[in-house]
Amino acid sequence: MGEITKRVQAIKEEIAKGNGYGEKVLLVAATKTQTAEAINEAIEAGVDAVAENKPQEFRDKNEALLPCPRHFIGHLQTNKIKYLLGKIDLYHSCDREELAAELAKRSQNAGLVSNILIQINIGAEESKGGYTYDEAKEVFLRLNATAGLKVKGFMAMLPESDDESLLRSLVQKMRRLYDWAKTQSSEVAYLSMGMSGDYALCVEEGSNVIRVGSTIFGARNYGTN
Repeated sequence: MGEITKRVQAIKEEIAKGNGYGEKVLLVAATKTQTAEAINEAIEAGVDAVAENKPQEFRDKNEALLPCPRHFIGHLQTNKIKYLLGKIDLYHSCDREELAAELAKRSQNAGLVSNILIQINIGAEESKGGYTYDEAKEVFLRLNATAGLKVKGFMAMLPESDDESLLRSLVQKMRRLYDWAKTQSSEVAYLSMGMSGDYALCVEEGSNVIRVGSTIFGARNYGTN
């Protein structure tokens, strides 16, 4: 059994009981800089989806990967949508109006509906993209009514902080927003929060999708691309 397989199985065992709300937690492998061979091992080990955060990297690897849902988790420039359209099962990072409008237009033109998560800048960090928490409900209602898009929930990244009570409160805020959205649409199914360093806390407080890279693959090898 390879190391990647062991790590995937360990994480899946850790999250097997579900989140703090008793919901199944999806394990999304963040595959930035990883080889197709490594990603395929993770797929065979049972990850629920694989996710790139660079469109060209997705384009270059996609055909070499085994069947598995494809997600996109990075900042997406509108002129790079062409590499992803019709091939991505879920976009986690719909973070601004320009992207939502262009993705909707291109999806409609191609006769497609693209599944998105609305990215919320829950820590109000200047270094991160996303809509503010205060505008989230209005954005949800508007994008959910936009042809070419189907809003499946929300994504957020926690700030780097040693204040566990702060971090828990931010996940709880996102969970309340997610629960509200579920009352507005039966399509809402995903609260994507938690990466290698903080997924355990996020799962406890109600996240049902985690995006894990280094805990599965080890340290990134930036020399491979």
